[in-house]
Amino acid sequence: MAKTALVTGAGSGIGRASARLLAQAGWRVALVGRRRDALEAAAAECGAGALVLPCDIAKPDEVEAIFVEVAKEFGRLDLLFNNAGRGSPPKDIDETSLEDWFGVVDANLHGSFLCARAAFALMRRQAPKGGRIINNGSISAYAPRPGSVPYTVTKHAITGLTKTLSLDGRKHDIAVGQIDIGNALTEMAQKMTEGVPQADGSIRIEAVMDPEHVAQSVLHMASLPLESNVLFMTVMATKMPFVGRG
Repeated sequence: MAKTALVTGAGSGIGRASARLLAQAGWRVALVGRRRDALEAAAAECGAGALVLPCDIAKPDEVEAIFVEVAKEFGRLDLLFNNAGRGSPPKDIDETSLEDWFGVVDANLHGSFLCARAAFALMRRQAPKGGRIINNGSISAYAPRPGSVPYTVTKHAITGLTKTLSLDGRKHDIAVGQIDIGNALTEMAQKMTEGVPQADGSIRIEAVMDPEHVAQSVLHMASLPLESNVLFMTVMATKMPFVGRG
């Protein structure tokens, strides 16, 4: 029987590339995101059987409904790629709008918590029990960029979520890991090619990488047997300013 995966933020970027690669590897995939048109375009790349599930992951009722649908259509869930997220314009904390703060926290933290919660509940009760959750962290979980309070705070929180679920999941055969990504050339990272603020106050263009390379890493993590787990993996553009940042 083919394994099943649910990918959030699947309409574009890393989520879309990961869903496509999982499907090519024989997985049945459910694609989650806010825009139906983008999800349907991504599903067309995944072949027959891809499940399109429009959802605002910050809304508990909507999240609950999509996991009910996955259980109904697939019978089980083997992988959640908790990928969806957003950033905000680089600003000092006192210049950061409350709209941006709550928007980033909703997407990056509340959404990841709600999806992990629903996936955990399904995985521990299905037969055979177990599965894998991969959280999308960031190298900002280790070293912040200037003016990135909302994003950096939420990505540190994702690391806490990963560690705790990795521990709590053991008794249920649920493996939990995190992929920390640097400068994959998605829509959100397009600004890297135009110049972004550095710790020394300068504005510089940064090296980027193809999101397909992240998807290959996600597939590797997902393909391991449940007795093995990549707890943290960093995948980054080789020449970006992370090691030695500042």
